[in-house]
Amino acid sequence: MMRDLIPGRFAFGKTNLTLPTILIIGYVILAADSGGTLLSKQALRGILAYLAVPIIIGLAQMVVLAIGQMNLAIGAMGGATCALMATLMADHQIPVALALIIGLTFATLLGVINGILVVITQLNGFIITLGTMTILLGVQYRLVRSFTVDKYSSALQEFGQQNIAGVPYLFIIAIAVAAVLSLYFAKTASGRNLLATGGNAVAARLSGISNVRSIIKAHLISGILVGVASGLSIASLSGINRSIGGDWLLPSFAAPIIGGVLLSGGTVAIFGTVMAAGVVRLVDVARAQYSLDPSWVNFVLGIIVLSTVALSEWRKRRAEENRITVRA
Repeated sequence: MMRDLIPGRFAFGKTNLTLPTILIIGYVILAADSGGTLLSKQALRGILAYLAVPIIIGLAQMVVLAIGQMNLAIGAMGGATCALMATLMADHQIPVALALIIGLTFATLLGVINGILVVITQLNGFIITLGTMTILLGVQYRLVRSFTVDKYSSALQEFGQQNIAGVPYLFIIAIAVAAVLSLYFAKTASGRNLLATGGNAVAARLSGISNVRSIIKAHLISGILVGVASGLSIASLSGINRSIGGDWLLPSFAAPIIGGVLLSGGTVAIFGTVMAAGVVRLVDVARAQYSLDPSWVNFVLGIIVLSTVALSEWRKRRAEENRITVRA
């Protein structure tokens, strides 16, 4: 099982069982109220398949949060990347593998550009990605306009439906990506340096760590993850239009924040982010099951995120006060 990396000491702490417990209890309640429908193999496969993208975009946001910044362009990056891959395949008959590689490269370059702009301007990623988000929304519209691009490879869509022992390929890919990212932060100097920059940029610089590299790496990795999420999206959907990515932003923040990542930077929570993405998906399942207004989902997630941020800040201040008391 993946464990959350504790910053500063770069050690592993105890896995938080709260989110898995909530996820299990919530699913059992919904399954019981559905008359057992949610326990069918088809329902389980569907839930896991559609959980893949929330996991990846949550991780994409988590990496940028780790350096104390935000990526508001995640949805626009994903939407533009999906639109690019779909139009390459449908309008220009580009082979699937090449289109996916081009899309991944495109998303990665977008991440690098975000990082370079942050470094050059010395502005927070919040401001930079707000600007690039607006630009990319225009790019996405230019590529698909008001149409739905659906005449791309049927083999790709078939891949999105396949599974191993009932576990969708898409979900397996998402978990594999999470595992690789966990190893990156736990086992590599590059990952530890990135966390050090987020924890205390001044101390990191005095230790010989390049904060410039850390910032660019964080946005680069975020871009790679957005590229992966875009590939999973296009494989799971029957068509791509200008609405793709429009609903990614809130879940991308909700998963890592609920999972235990601090907005101040210096922390990652791989397992927590994966579990929180599951909770977010469970809220969506409840909305569909009870035919609730979609706006209620955003309302509930917003309340949960605000409550989590407030609680984490309270715990942080409490810990600082305790340290001051002990020193005194």
